[in-house]
Amino acid sequence: MAALLIAITVPTSVVAQSCLATVPSGNCSIPGQVVLTANGLVSLETSSAATTLRPPSAADYNAGFNSTVGPTLTIAANQTWTVYIRAAAPLWTATTTSGSLAARATKPAEDLAWSNASNGVFTSLSTTDVKVVSGPAGGENIAILYFRTVYNWRLDTPGNYSLSLMLTLTAP
Repeated sequence: MAALLIAITVPTSVVAQSCLATVPSGNCSIPGQVVLTANGLVSLETSSAATTLRPPSAADYNAGFNSTVGPTLTIAANQTWTVYIRAAAPLWTATTTSGSLAARATKPAEDLAWSNASNGVFTSLSTTDVKVVSGPAGGENIAILYFRTVYNWRLDTPGNYSLSLMLTLTAP
């Protein structure tokens, strides 16, 4: 989503002004004004375009998950703002790496959860926007994403898996 700014101007009559003074003792002043329209601006930067998730170990399969530190988000805005996250697709893209066993083509986006605190509550991804963080106007607002990937011995076969995410910055 993007912010839309609509400016309505009313025509006014502008009249040139002049003044005349006697030199060297004369003085001449003309009043004037400047006009500025400050548009609403928002900026979102990530520390990296992709995050490589930590490969699962046997202990991770036994625990059912492992965790990875994701990107750092830097938000700057001259108005209040909100960052949302969602999966771009309902399933991971799976590429088979073992000739005898196909990679799991049905691994759901929900197998990746996110949080904005390493020990916080993790929320499973879906294809619906979910609020990550919001804040007031200001520059250099920092948020770090943390990911938790779900693993299942019976379902998660060897392979290369990827999931595209969408981060959206909005402002009123």
